[in-house]
Amino acid sequence: MKLVLLLSLALGPIAALHAENWPMWRGPNGDGTTTESGLPEKWSQTENVVWKVALPDRGNSTPVVWGDKVLITQAIEKEGKRLLLCFDKKTGKQVWEAGITYKEPELTHGTNPYCSASPATDGERIIVFFASAGVYCYDMKGKEIWKRTDLGKQHHIWGNGTSPVIAGDRVFLNFGPGENTVLYAFDKKTGKTLWQHKEPGGASGEGEGKKWLGSWADPLLRKVGARDELLMCFPRRACAFDPLSGKELWTSAGLTDLVYNSPLYADGVMIAMSGYNGAALAVKAGGSGDVTEKNRVWQLPKVSQRIGSGVVHNGYHYILSDGGIAECRDLKTGQMVFQERLKGNNWSSLVLSADGKCYAANQIGDCFVFKAAPKFELLSTNSLGEKIIGSIAVSDGHLFIRGYKNLWCIGKK
Repeated sequence: MKLVLLLSLALGPIAALHAENWPMWRGPNGDGTTTESGLPEKWSQTENVVWKVALPDRGNSTPVVWGDKVLITQAIEKEGKRLLLCFDKKTGKQVWEAGITYKEPELTHGTNPYCSASPATDGERIIVFFASAGVYCYDMKGKEIWKRTDLGKQHHIWGNGTSPVIAGDRVFLNFGPGENTVLYAFDKKTGKTLWQHKEPGGASGEGEGKKWLGSWADPLLRKVGARDELLMCFPRRACAFDPLSGKELWTSAGLTDLVYNSPLYADGVMIAMSGYNGAALAVKAGGSGDVTEKNRVWQLPKVSQRIGSGVVHNGYHYILSDGGIAECRDLKTGQMVFQERLKGNNWSSLVLSADGKCYAANQIGDCFVFKAAPKFELLSTNSLGEKIIGSIAVSDGHLFIRGYKNLWCIGKK
């Protein structure tokens, strides 16, 4: 019962108690939302910059924040290093680094450097996924606690990018994409496998045609009725698992072969979207078995290409397309409410503040703030002048943004 309680609360009241932290890629609630409001709306390369610190190499991961620490994963490509870097939250000074050297060949794309997975932390330990090099756990001073280097290789033409999710006493990880695709639950204290679900893989590399498939989605834990459900998106389907046992609870067809976006949940409904101009769907959670016919709310056979994940606010779903178009859909029907073009191409995921404002960055370093409302209103466009792939992290009224050259801390002055 204690374990069930921990899992049930993991992304609810516990997150609220630590609203100043951003412990995982998509924040304390796993869905891009923060309880903070009054965040900075305007900044530049000099205005409202609390600090910036140069990084040793490019990178796509998002910072996470706990207490006085800002943590990022970082590859140094020429040296084969895969690192976890820790910075002082107030000053930006680097405090420590930990990591490994891994020089074995690993397939990825030129736009996706190694270490694109973001860390996850509970304030006592930090979990990082270094793809084929394994899963590592460090304490808050960078000392290794455990590692899992026995999980096998990652192999996909576009590389890896899934991030660990900490909930209760366990770590959930989508070990994929590629032939070796497994959803794991690890004991966060020891790294022991508590359960695993093997998912069919498929074509994923050079010389295998262009019918590639794979999921870069991270699982999302939610309370659905009286039970906990671990929501997940795989190629061609959305589904849910019992987070304690790993038993599959339900599945719904309707996605396509490539899944870039992580699931969302609101009002009893899971929202799942494919990338590569694939399908999207909404399905009622809480079912049993194949719920395609009875619980699917809507399904769209083709939506615009998008890499980043969206947010849900007051019955509407917001997301940015790869081409930099802000989209709003009615959650009940899937009907498009607006499409508004922003500047540049976008791969970052949206962040939603408590006062209803969406934050995201494009690949040329422009950061957008717009209202989460069915009538589009762009509040500001703020340029940092460098490439940005990762998403924005929020902590104590500050924004933490990882570019290809610098790590930025933005705050009102």
